[in-house]
Amino acid sequence: MVDDLVMVGQLGQSLDGRVATATGHSKYINCPAGIEHLHRLRSLVDIVVVGVGTAIADNPQLTVRHVPGPQPARAVIDPKGRLRSDAKLFAEDGARRLLITTEGAPVAVPAGVEIITLPSQEGNIAPCDIASALRRAGMRRVLIEGGADTLSRFIAARCLDRLHVTVAPVMLGAGGPGIDLPPLERADQAHRMPTRVHQIEDDVLFDCDLSAQRIVLGVAKKST
Repeated sequence: MVDDLVMVGQLGQSLDGRVATATGHSKYINCPAGIEHLHRLRSLVDIVVVGVGTAIADNPQLTVRHVPGPQPARAVIDPKGRLRSDAKLFAEDGARRLLITTEGAPVAVPAGVEIITLPSQEGNIAPCDIASALRRAGMRRVLIEGGADTLSRFIAARCLDRLHVTVAPVMLGAGGPGIDLPPLERADQAHRMPTRVHQIEDDVLFDCDLSAQRIVLGVAKKST
């Protein structure tokens, strides 16, 4: 651990690297035991984070329902204020709820939702700024749950300690891609990380250690 944060990413995909069909349908690519693993992972962190695209498309609760354990806080990265106030992740259930947005974005959230305002970079928020802001908010164990674009941005920014990729033995043929990183010229330039492989019913979980390339995250910029 390079600082006092533990940053974990999670992605479920098909054998041909898709997270959804061409129509956007994604429930459920992975097996029920894979869903239980995800909920168990949620119960071990302080906060679960998703991008606004996933929040709109799937309207997830981001709660622990299938396994015993504490409910984590939950946050959505929404630079332009697109998410409706009646989104399930904003529901009042005793857990902390956070909106991560940018200065000037329209904000309409229920009472009790904490708002973190960060700088915009070409319409996005830098992953390191998000991680530092969550650190300032008291979070130490962070799960970046999706979607694929958000997770890819955190990987590319070297802001993850671990990455869990659960692969289902199905092929969707077309649809939303999984991890999408900047291209390399040569295959031998690719970072090879220590990896453990686990069987979860029919799915295969790749538990990848990215800590060797993770950048140090400092104190966040002022948030509100």
